[in-house]
Amino acid sequence: MGFPAFFDAVPGIVLRDPLAEFLGAAEGGLIEYRYADAVRLAGHSCPTVAAAYAMTRRALAFLHPDDLPQRGAIRVDFRADRLSGVTGVIAGVVTLLTGATHDTGFKGIGGRFDRRKLMYFLADIAEEMRFTRLDTGAAVEVRADLQRVPFASRTPQLMQKCLDGSATPAEAAEFRDGWQARVRSLLLEHGDDPEVFVLRPVTGGTEPEMR
Repeated sequence: MGFPAFFDAVPGIVLRDPLAEFLGAAEGGLIEYRYADAVRLAGHSCPTVAAAYAMTRRALAFLHPDDLPQRGAIRVDFRADRLSGVTGVIAGVVTLLTGATHDTGFKGIGGRFDRRKLMYFLADIAEEMRFTRLDTGAAVEVRADLQRVPFASRTPQLMQKCLDGSATPAEAAEFRDGWQARVRSLLLEHGDDPEVFVLRPVTGGTEPEMR
């Protein structure tokens, strides 16, 4: 059941979840999420899952420089449709970390802790996602420029051989190592690289219009 060793080196994300505190699920409501949690949710480790984790971590750190983010108190807007490309995969990781959902989340207790209507798609925003604090209205947009961290040259060829069943055991191992090497580089070498994970502060803090 072992994950690649580098998973443990990826910085975690600590949030305070008032619902978890209210129900006694976490002392003080404090919950730490790790990259391995995102992998468990998605069922795999890839550049998309890594980028979703890293973008969320950077956005939350920007919005909460002096305190802990509050799970359930962040609105997330996506520029793309929920069914477009890998948007659904990214949204799943974002929901894990922020609690935000469109209409499928927890409905709340006594008018509190509602996790619905916190995630929207087809938003009129400049970047891939926008994170907004509900308490202050502070917002930041973020995108991932993954082409700046390419796969090893043989990885696409080896993937095809693995898919068509022609890869040798050594080639299959090389493919897996190469695949995770890019994930490792994204998270550890470029996790705070502003040219890979681009942040754009939003002035005014207004909610984006829906197309």
